[in-house]
Amino acid sequence: MQNFNYYNPVKIYFGKGEEQKVGELADEYSKNKKALVLYSGDYYTKLGISDVIKEKFGDKGIEYVENGDIVPNPRIELIDKLVGIVKDKKIDFILAVGGGSVIDTAKAVSVGALYDGDTTWDFFTGKATPKASLPVGVFSTAASSGSEMSNDSIVNNVDHKLTLENNIILPKFAIMNPEYTLHFPLFQTGAGLSDMMTHMLERYFTTVRDVNLTDRMFEGAIQSLMVEAIKLRENPTDYQTRAEIMWTSIAAHNSFLECGREPGWGSHRVENELTAKFGITHGEGMSIVFPAWMKYTSQFLPDKFIQLGLRLFGFDRFEYTDQQIIDMTIKRFKEYFMGVGMHENLAALGIKEDKKLFKEIGLKATNNDKDTVGHYKPLNSDDVANIIEIAVNQTLN
Repeated sequence: MQNFNYYNPVKIYFGKGEEQKVGELADEYSKNKKALVLYSGDYYTKLGISDVIKEKFGDKGIEYVENGDIVPNPRIELIDKLVGIVKDKKIDFILAVGGGSVIDTAKAVSVGALYDGDTTWDFFTGKATPKASLPVGVFSTAASSGSEMSNDSIVNNVDHKLTLENNIILPKFAIMNPEYTLHFPLFQTGAGLSDMMTHMLERYFTTVRDVNLTDRMFEGAIQSLMVEAIKLRENPTDYQTRAEIMWTSIAAHNSFLECGREPGWGSHRVENELTAKFGITHGEGMSIVFPAWMKYTSQFLPDKFIQLGLRLFGFDRFEYTDQQIIDMTIKRFKEYFMGVGMHENLAALGIKEDKKLFKEIGLKATNNDKDTVGHYKPLNSDDVANIIEIAVNQTLN
């Protein structure tokens, strides 16, 4: 086990009726009583969230500006525009209403608003390091990315999808009422289930030894999510199932289970490049890329794959070879992803085999092979291209 320092001060308000606290919580962090409320889509009004905020902010005398322009895979152009609004209006608190893209936008705006440089993108390229941020609160409406308790923000420009990771952007609080997820569209639900599963698997695959406690915790959480996904298919509006899944999204990405480990993250870096190039939904992209990453990487470092198959699925080494255990383990996860409504391969998303293009994507991901991506097996440009090629035409059988 590695040395580690764990810090996560986000206050969670979980369950029915907790949204009624949004006014008093915002008031705690907004000295100017001026807020920016970010959202995406018509759920903001359809679910009555806009009415709750209007009433509760009104009770505390908080003025606010609304913006619903956020899209999946948020763009730096909008973030810089929002930074200008925050500075002009002297806003000192940001409320993100929604899921990962809205929350990541809020986090980026929170540091950009206190930055004198030309663009918030400087924090994502490493040109600048954030020294301060405006307080961010979250009103969660999706079980997916776990951004409510994560210290990262993922943003796109024209060419790249990059991550800012810094404790300074951790939200101050997150309101999580599973009732707001009961009628979440099935595709987005499936993408969320895929995203949180790969958040756990990325952390599970580590070369650090003697991490049995967190290995076992991950295995239990992965098994639980598989069970809840089946229950959700049978009854999509069951509150308790939605609650289990919503809390799993947090456990998957608040880094507690990562303590003492070095997570992989190679497949996420590959998928981020595909999202930047093709605009695919992140959760669905991960549902396709991760099994391809497993197939490719298991050739070099098979032991963790075998361990997962033996412990999670009960495969018997007296009955199967190690390679059969690896193949069956990958198949089980592929079945999970397809079972929650994700496509089988990249070809189904209209991405055709193109070795030259995949090599270019690999070179972009690795900064022309000056760097590698991922930690479980550090990937060079050829590795990235090979994984994408597997992902194009992989099938369940």
